[in-house]
Amino acid sequence: MSASSLVLAPALPTQGLAMNASFVALPTEETTEQDLLAGLLTSPQATACASTLLQHFPSIGHVIAAEPSQLRAFGLTGHDIAVFRLVREIACRMARAEVRSRPVLSNWQALIAYLQTAMAYEQIEQFRILFLDRKNSLIADEVQQRGTVNHTPVYPREVIKRALILNASALIVVHNHPSGDPKPSREDIETTRELKAAAKALEVELHDHVVIGHGKYASFKSLGLL
Repeated sequence: MSASSLVLAPALPTQGLAMNASFVALPTEETTEQDLLAGLLTSPQATACASTLLQHFPSIGHVIAAEPSQLRAFGLTGHDIAVFRLVREIACRMARAEVRSRPVLSNWQALIAYLQTAMAYEQIEQFRILFLDRKNSLIADEVQQRGTVNHTPVYPREVIKRALILNASALIVVHNHPSGDPKPSREDIETTRELKAAAKALEVELHDHVVIGHGKYASFKSLGLL
C-alpha cells in the first residue's frame, strides 16, 4: 500500500494505539517520545522498535518525516508509515491554519512554527514561496523546487511569473538546510539578490528570505542581507 494513501488497513485486534500498554490512558506532556512512537506502531515489539528509531534518527520529527524506504528497513509496515504521514500532515495543517488567521508579518512566530513543522525535517532542500496580497495575508503556499541535500535550483523568472498569475503583491521565500545549520550560503545570498531585483522590476515586494534549520532559522531581513 502506498504510504501517501489515506486509506488505512485496520490494525489487528490486539494491536494499535488503544491496545498499547503505554496508552491505557491518553498521553500527556510527561509521556516519553519512545512511548508516543510506540503508540503509533502495530508491531508487538513496538517499544523496542521505537527505541531503535530514536537512536538512529536525530529526533522524533526526523522519524516521522523519514522516507518510507528508511522506515521499512526498521520493520515498519505500510500501515505504520501511513500513520506517520497522517500525523505529520495534521501537524502541518494545524500550524498553517494559525498562519492564515491574520496578516503574516504581524504573525511571525506562527509562521516560523509552521515552517519548522513543514520543512525542518526534510532530508533534501526545498524552495517554498509564500504569496501575499496587499494586506500581507496568505494567498498561496507552494513548494516550487526540490533539490539535493545541499542545493535547490531557484529560477527568479519562474517565481515572479507565478506571483503575477496569483496577483500577489509580496513574497516570502523559504528554503531549508538539511544539515540543521540555517546560516545562509554565498549562493543563497546571490540568489536572493537576483530574486529581489526581478521582483522589484515588476513591483512585487520581497519581504524576506527565511532559511530553516533544526529548531532555528535565519532571516535575511534581520541579518541585513535584504
